[in-house]
Amino acid sequence: MKARVLGAVAAVVLAIVGTMLLASYVSGADRRALKGVDAVSVYVVKTRIPAATAADKVGDYVESELMPAKAVPADAVTNLDSLKGKVASVDLVQGEQLLSSRFVDPAALTKDEGKKAVPAGMQEVTISLDPERVVGGQVAAGDTVGIVISLDSSVTGNPPGPVTHMTLQKVLVTNVQTAAAKAAPASSAKNSAAPTNAAPTGTILVTVARKAADIEKIVFGAEFGKIWLTKEPSNADTSGTRPLTRYGVFG
Repeated sequence: MKARVLGAVAAVVLAIVGTMLLASYVSGADRRALKGVDAVSVYVVKTRIPAATAADKVGDYVESELMPAKAVPADAVTNLDSLKGKVASVDLVQGEQLLSSRFVDPAALTKDEGKKAVPAGMQEVTISLDPERVVGGQVAAGDTVGIVISLDSSVTGNPPGPVTHMTLQKVLVTNVQTAAAKAAPASSAKNSAAPTNAAPTGTILVTVARKAADIEKIVFGAEFGKIWLTKEPSNADTSGTRPLTRYGVFG
């Protein structure tokens, strides 16, 4: 009985020693592989780093490793202090080297927040519209809009003539691009009784997210008809719409 116990203990000890020797050998193998090769100590991501993570927190997610110099990019981070005051611009995944090009000033990241994420299963499409068709340019990323499409009789082949219909509702706007409004002349600014919101100049590019079947409707309307957008919040009443011909305008 005692012999069996001693044998079991000896087996456990041998297993532990063997594991330690194997780990030492593997570690030594890494060093042997780098023997005679210019090596650089770089930081490698060990745990996913979410976008917008501050640089002073990055040390918790990375480890320093020796790598052949020829396998190290020019912007590899060799000193975490070089990232001071910056944040990760994208998610950094396990196994990748830490690169300075993936870190930006917090202000730069804030500018990109104007674009909203696309919901799962949807895709984006951009339409170019005059300001009056975009609620005077008062639509921003994150808003939801109604899309009104008008088609004339040459497209519809409809005897009553043109047709207008609020085809889609509660459509998510993911991005809006517009030229900056022109500043008012100094003389007119002095004579103005009160400041007003300057209207945008030129066309406005509005990007929306929708499923494939609705994307087709939007593109058809842009290609062969005219589109208006309404600013349609989540509590807007969307009932009572219908394809409208001239007979329904005064009815």
